[in-house]
Amino acid sequence: MFVADDLKTLHQKYVLTPWLAQGALDAPVIVRGEGVFLYDSDDKRYIDFSSGLIAVNLGHGNPTVLAAMHAQIDRLCYSPPNWFNDQRALLGETLASISPWAAEGARVFFTTSGAQANEDAVRFARALTGRHKILSAYRSFHGASSGASALTGENRRWSGEPQSAGHVVRFWGPYPYRSPFYTTDPATETLRALQHVRATIAAEDPARVAAILVEPVIGSNGVIVPPPGYLAGLREICDEFGILLIFDEVMTGFGRTGAPFASQRFEVTPDIIVFAKGVTSAYAPLGGVLVREVLASRYDTVPLGSGHTYSGHPVSMAAALGAIAAYREGGYFQRGNLIERWLREKLGKLQAKYDVIGDVRGLGAFFCLEFVRDRATREPLIAWQGSDPGPMPVLYRTLRENGIYTFGRYNLMMVAPPLTIEEAELDEAMEGIEIALAALTNARG
Repeated sequence: MFVADDLKTLHQKYVLTPWLAQGALDAPVIVRGEGVFLYDSDDKRYIDFSSGLIAVNLGHGNPTVLAAMHAQIDRLCYSPPNWFNDQRALLGETLASISPWAAEGARVFFTTSGAQANEDAVRFARALTGRHKILSAYRSFHGASSGASALTGENRRWSGEPQSAGHVVRFWGPYPYRSPFYTTDPATETLRALQHVRATIAAEDPARVAAILVEPVIGSNGVIVPPPGYLAGLREICDEFGILLIFDEVMTGFGRTGAPFASQRFEVTPDIIVFAKGVTSAYAPLGGVLVREVLASRYDTVPLGSGHTYSGHPVSMAAALGAIAAYREGGYFQRGNLIERWLREKLGKLQAKYDVIGDVRGLGAFFCLEFVRDRATREPLIAWQGSDPGPMPVLYRTLRENGIYTFGRYNLMMVAPPLTIEEAELDEAMEGIEIALAALTNARG
């Protein structure tokens, strides 16, 4: 049996870790999970305070999901996607029933990831409209594959440039804490942001724009919650010009914002929803594109121009059916609203105590801390998309030492625990975060 040091050596020698220089990596070897906790090969326990990568919404080892997966593994592990399958049929019906189009109907195209789903959503939008331009936002992330990174509005797309994903045009979305529209008033932020979108569409010719693709809440680039009226304004603009509105709900779906989908939390209905992560609570790879019926029905007489070997993989279908059953049985689609109250109170107290925290923002069980050098000027602790990590490694090292896992980018730290977390577990995490914040404050100087 391998000991921890052996496993680390093997990992360092044979595995390439995403987004990081490989030489100095020294991460725990995670071997099991239970509830909101992860355990490494030394049996050290960590609170999973970001639900993995905002994915393990039901925590680790949920018995309903595991039972569904085990039953399917014993029965059938693969079926070609061009044949019908019982689990695909049941999951398609279930997803339509919890979607914003439950009354009118919807259909789903299954993929294995959010990146793949974003690429397919754009392909569908172009085919359905006969137009080719796609608008997406800066500070967005839509995946790391070639096509998805071309839709992305931050530096994780740079390593793949030049890209060949067709004509993608980027625009600035609202960011109330650091307004690109020179205002501190939310209503003015919304107004100017929508004016900017209109101007961008006009410059590109509305008749050539197929879709606007946005995260309803910006995810890994800072959990930026749009000001009131912004998403509704995008819906109005799309209706005016015959443009499809696509919501990338890879992070915001499946209870993360206090509703099955963020579109329901904001009461704004898109034309297409991209999902992944929480659909199986990340127990098996699965993504997909939900398309409202009025659009999906066009494929009844026209071949659908996409397909994947693992589309609708039976084990992933079973995992998703088990996960949705667990969300419903435990009330987890709505539980984010309770967790939101806890996080606002507890993170607010930390912000009052540590002036390195410039902003606390979020909704549901989806929050972010933004760190600053000076709270009055809002000077970032380190630059967005910069190469110098500054004192941030001190924060994450101290969190790890105190048994907490989360992640962040630049001067941002994610706070997105599983929807199953109890308040006592949340309080335990806050104690470790406070120790890490004190260390970050000292390292800031």
